[in-house]
This record gives sequence, structure tokens and C-alpha cells, in this order.
Amino acid sequence: MTKTPVRTDGAPAPVAGAPYSQAIVANGLVFVSGQVPIDPATGKLVEGGIAEQAHRCFDNLAAILAEAGSGLDKLVKTTVFLDDIGDFAAMNAVYAERVPQPFPARSAIEIAKIPLPGALVEIEVVALV
Repeated sequence: MTKTPVRTDGAPAPVAGAPYSQAIVANGLVFVSGQVPIDPATGKLVEGGIAEQAHRCFDNLAAILAEAGSGLDKLVKTTVFLDDIGDFAAMNAVYAERVPQPFPARSAIEIAKIPLPGALVEIEVVALV
């Protein structure tokens, strides 16, 4: 089995020195690392609330998936990490707008802390290539 790393400037680069890839392609699947709401053009957290941050996460995911030869239409599994489960409904509205049917399997959980101060959401995905 081969593992091919994916890298695009259309999404934030891994944190300097952090041991992970934006994504890995293996066996016809692309495994995308959790994306936080950082604008790759500025390197800064996007302003706004959960909706703006969720859209930025999906923009980052779409850029990585495109680089891997995939897309949001090929998602098979998503995991959404929320800073506050009270943001679920607003995140879910963005999710329904950005993720085409048939919807992939999904988990959504509240976590103690997203490792980016001010981030309200992080999303990771697995998709077909």
C-alpha cells in the first residue's frame, strides 16, 4: 500500500514543526486532517461566529480534496468537533448547505478545547478519490 501526502496553498499549512499532513491518499480514499477556520491567505482565524467559521472549514476542506482529485461530493465520513454543542444547529445549517446528498456518515461532538484560540469548530473528513 502506498500513502501519498496532499499539500495545497488553498488551505492552512500544518503548524510549523507539527508532524501531520493536510491529507493522505491511500487505497482510493483521502483522509483529511481536521481543518480549523483559518484563512490561508492571511493565516488568521476568520471573524464572525459559528456559521462563518464552519464555511471557512469547508472552504479549506474543499481545497485539500480538490488537490487530492476528490471533492465534497465524495465524502463518506465526517467528524465535527464543536467548542460548544449549543452551536450544533447553526453548524448543521452550514453543513447541509455545503455537503451534497447523499450525506456521509457523521459524528458531531463537543470537545474541551479546539487547539486554536477562538476557534469554534474543527472538521475532518474521509472521501473517495
